[in-house]
Amino acid sequence: MPKVVNICQFIDAFSPFKIQEDFDNAGFLVGRRHQEVTKILVSLDITREVVEEAAQLGAQLIVAHHPVIFHPVKWITDGTPTGEILLALIENRIAAICAHTNLDAARGGVNDCLAEALELTEIGQLQQAGVDDQGRPYGIGRVGTVHRPGQSAGEYAAFVKERLGSACVRCVSSGKPVRRVAVGGGACGSMLGDVIAQGCDTFVTADVKYDQFLEAKALGLNLLDAGHFPTENVVCGPWVRWLSETFQDVEVRLSEVHKEVYKSV
Repeated sequence: MPKVVNICQFIDAFSPFKIQEDFDNAGFLVGRRHQEVTKILVSLDITREVVEEAAQLGAQLIVAHHPVIFHPVKWITDGTPTGEILLALIENRIAAICAHTNLDAARGGVNDCLAEALELTEIGQLQQAGVDDQGRPYGIGRVGTVHRPGQSAGEYAAFVKERLGSACVRCVSSGKPVRRVAVGGGACGSMLGDVIAQGCDTFVTADVKYDQFLEAKALGLNLLDAGHFPTENVVCGPWVRWLSETFQDVEVRLSEVHKEVYKSV
């Protein structure tokens, strides 16, 4: 039976923790490395509800995208939301491994899954940050050719909303038809320059600020904000498949309780 450390080694080989951004805190964050694992729960985030779900499942490990410990923690008590989550993990003997910006940048990670979910073809990197120890290039974002060229920005926004299950898609149109698309899972609004340099007419990302919408329109770029959760949650289903195929004696489940945190009215 595999142990937590074996799962961690597999994730590190797929998306090396050493390529994470300097501000990040990805890795093995909670638990005992030699604990045996028979069940894994996969979720974009580790919330109190997700921990309860893992405990009811009998899981010994949660694999998540967003780090359960991101900002420095000075104490672990039930007086803070983070403290409540960490206490619940520890009390239920559930370990946590989080692959964040390393999974954003790695080949086959968040951004490749997002590009594939939007049916892009001829997929390439939006930005190359470096090459890992295995010689694989990595970087945030992807570019590709749209599945049905010539749509308006509004038509493409409707397609993105349907494909990702977004609560809403905020969109600014440059008037250009959609042909070459860049994607950036999560908050990538600061990458407009990279998108333009790649010759893209459309950018799908999340958490876009007002001034970034203004800048995109001035640059002649269609900019779509499809939401943080939908643009990153696309990686969780594939993670269930990858872990199941690699650790065939382990039951791997996708969280059923963790959904988009807000609704659009």
